[in-house]
Parts: sequence; structure tokens; C-alpha cells
Amino acid sequence: MLAMAPLAGAALSACGTSGPGGSGGGGGGDGKASMWYLSGQPNEKIKGDNIKAWNEANPDSTIGVTYFQNDAYKTKIKTAIGAGQAPTIIYSWGGGILASYAAADQVVDLTDWFAQNADVKNSVLPATFGAATVDGKIYAYPNENAALILFYYNKKLFDQVGAQPPTTYAELQALVETFKGAGIAPIALAGQSRWTSMMWLEYFFDRIGGPEVFQAIFDGTSGAWSNPDSIKALQATQDLVKSGAFIKGFESITADSNADQALIYTDKAAMMLHGSWVYSGIKNDAADFVSAGNLGWFAFPAVEGGKGDVKNVAGNPAQYMAISSKASQEQQDIAKKYFADKENGIFSEKVIDAYIASGQVPIAANIEDKLAASGDAEFLQFVYSAVQDAPSFVQSWDQALSPTQAEALLSNIDQLFSLSITPEQFAQNMDATIGQ
Repeated sequence: MLAMAPLAGAALSACGTSGPGGSGGGGGGDGKASMWYLSGQPNEKIKGDNIKAWNEANPDSTIGVTYFQNDAYKTKIKTAIGAGQAPTIIYSWGGGILASYAAADQVVDLTDWFAQNADVKNSVLPATFGAATVDGKIYAYPNENAALILFYYNKKLFDQVGAQPPTTYAELQALVETFKGAGIAPIALAGQSRWTSMMWLEYFFDRIGGPEVFQAIFDGTSGAWSNPDSIKALQATQDLVKSGAFIKGFESITADSNADQALIYTDKAAMMLHGSWVYSGIKNDAADFVSAGNLGWFAFPAVEGGKGDVKNVAGNPAQYMAISSKASQEQQDIAKKYFADKENGIFSEKVIDAYIASGQVPIAANIEDKLAASGDAEFLQFVYSAVQDAPSFVQSWDQALSPTQAEALLSNIDQLFSLSITPEQFAQNMDATIGQ
């Protein structure tokens, strides 16, 4: 049994260039050990600086890193693991995908290692280990940042129409009509990437039916997707599509290109539902827009008559690094050394400070003072508090579910947003995947 989402009372992605794969657990980059990582700034630079510092300090234990775009990575890593060609250090979001790796004996059991290195385990927030744990065993090191899904909005455009952030679904629907009437796209969406559309379902399911609805799906309960509240959530999603809430042509926009983010800071769209990592991306690409105070944010609104707490959140508690069981013993030892090193390792103080400076919330323990001192304190403390105070933190569905279910989910989401299937057909299709 996978011990993870929903995380009740949780304490606190990423989600360039790509390089070639390699062989025998050492794929990609130059080094005795290897890692594949996501391209895109600012995290690509943070990781590059970290690996450079590590290699300079550890010339006999070097790590080579290769970068891939998000969607390309998800495909590449599954193929590589299936062929026994994974890099030494496997980037993951935990959950059902990681559980499938563990079931196939493709990743190293780190339970005893963490028991022997309590200082490493205690350096990150305890709740983040849930998505790294399968049948009571830990298979990955949680690190990097809390990835909360939230709304962003363009304050200039809101001021232009005299609007305030919505606190209910009815207010959101009214705003859609207001912005359409002003000739402004209400909501940016990178629909081609599919997982960005999934965020809408995660929140509608929660706000309408509460976290128990997805918990039943996660637990493999027969017919769980056909729960009446599930159908209501699916219908609410299609109602937004039919109302013209999303920018025209959203089906061809990709998240990897950051085109959806650009719609916000170029005044083309008023709102966007996306991950907390997007703040650092917009800050990197449009620093003046952020420094001028034009970027705002708010929690997903309540749905009238819904059962879900408005404080519930969705996203990913952390990012997760596993170690390939196909790597050599030397490579595995290098990875563990990299995990444990406080000076130049994966989650050193320099790395934590770099994440905060970029506008992200690391999952390191005891960093409240660092967040408060940041120039982005308002946003960082919003995210930190939202996750700390959340009665439920549901992990992103495409990571929580098995690989088979996750692919079926994304395919059906694509059809749901294109209006080519009904909510009932969506539920029927997904019910057929339960247990796979």
C-alpha cells in the first residue's frame, strides 16, 4: 500500500536543452554517476550551479546531469527504467509512479539508510515522506520545493474592469463574462500539456465532493469515478469550457514553452490556475511585471453547496530523488553521498537559499526566518501558510495513480476539455482502469 495523498494536516516543480541517454544505470552527462533533470529556468541554473560545486569538491565522485523538458522527461524516464537504462539518480514526483518502480525492483530501498542518517531525514518536513513511501519503505529522498496549485491573476486587468479575486465559483463564472465583455481572455491554459487541465479537475472534485472522492479512486474502490459528486465536478469543468472561460486556442498551448505564463504578464489573459513554481518562472521572464506589483494570487474558490474545505490544496508535496537499483555500487554510493552532504550536496544551504531567492518555498525544515526575510516574502509566506494550514493536500493525480491509470486519465481529460466525451463517458472510461 502506497502511503501518500491525501495528506491530512500536511506540512509543506517544476513542472532548454536536452541531452542523450546512456546505458547501464549511468545514462546522460559526464560523470561517474548520472542524473536526469528538468530544463527551464530558474531551476536548471540552480541545479547546474549545484552540480558544478559538487563536482569541484568531489573530483572522484562526479555527477553528470542531462536536462529534458517536463513532458519529454516523463516519457523518456519510463522507457529508460523499463529497459534497465535509467540514470543513477531518478527525478520523480513520488506517488503511484514511484510505487511502480519499487514494485519492479528498479529503485533502491532507502529505509535503512535514512535510519542511519537521521540528520538527513530530519532536514526536510516530515509530511513530505508520504509520497516517497511504499508499503512502509522509503524509496526516494524528498527535496526541492512544495508545489502548491493556486490561481495567479493580472492586477492591471482586474483594475481595468473593477474586479476583485473571486471567493466562490459563481463569482468566478461572473468574472469570465466580465472579462469576455471587455475583450480580455479570462483564463490562460496550456491545454496541449493535459496535466495543466488536470489541475481544474483536482480542485473541482475537492471543492464539490471533498478529498474523500479522490481517496476512493486512489484506494481502487469500484465505480469511484462515477460518484455523483465526480459527475458534478466533471460537468462544472465542461461548463467553463462551454462558457469560453479559457483563451481561444488553449488546446495548442504548451506548458513547457511557458506560453501560458506569458499570457498573464503580457496582459493577454486575466487569470491562470498553475503551480507555485510558476511565480519564479514569471519573475525570471518578466521581473519588471512582478516588481511593479502587477502579479496577484489567490486560493481556488469555494463551490456553493460543496463539501470540500476551501483550505484544501492540491499539487505535489515535494520533488523526489530515487536511486536506480541498476546503477553500480560505486554510483549508488556517490548518490547517497550527494544526498547527505550539507556543504555542496543536493539540498545544501546554498541550494535552499537559491530556491528562496528565485521565489520558491523549499521543503527544508526551520526556514521560516529565511522566508520572512525574502524580497518575495508575501508570496512565499502565502504558499507556506496555505500548505501548513491545509486539512488535505492531494497529490497530483497523474503521479498519485499508477502509470496505466495516469495515461488513461490524461487522455480522457484531453477529450473532456475538447467536449468530445460527456462527464458520464469520462467516468465510465476511468472506472474501467481501476485496479490497473
